Amino acid sequence: MKREDYISWDQYFMGIALMSAHRSKDPNTQVGACIVDQNNKILSIGYNGMPRGCNDDEMPWEREGEVLDTKYAYVCHAELNAILNYSGGSLEGAKVYVTLFPCNECAKAIIQCGIKEIIYKSDKYMDSAATIASKRMFDMAGVKYRQYVSGDRNLVIKL
Repeated sequence: MKREDYISWDQYFMGIALMSAHRSKDPNTQVGACIVDQNNKILSIGYNGMPRGCNDDEMPWEREGEVLDTKYAYVCHAELNAILNYSGGSLEGAKVYVTLFPCNECAKAIIQCGIKEIIYKSDKYMDSAATIASKRMFDMAGVKYRQYVSGDRNLVIKL
């Protein structure tokens, strides 16, 4: 008889997105993403951070102040990083697991590359214009989105 307490695909891929978020050096918000195909094959992962070649020790991580003195003008979001990290061709029909609901800029990239479903953990900015715009675009483009439903199971990984 096979084991029955194995984790689901949603738990597995959201776990990878959560683990990826731990690579982020952002002191306030760590986000991870995992893109998978229709056969549950991992295509790419990403996390929020500074663009390649930009020294994250010299870049600003502040949340408030003049735009050029904050992280917002520079940080590449997890979803976009996962899309850009993929080098295998089309992402048409893929799903993305992400720890935070995508902003409007990432929504555009998700739609344009053909991802058809978003599974997100948190929607803490649900009332923001960026999230409302994302949902409008996803609805118009036929991109499904659903909140990840976690169970009561805890997994502990010692690294």
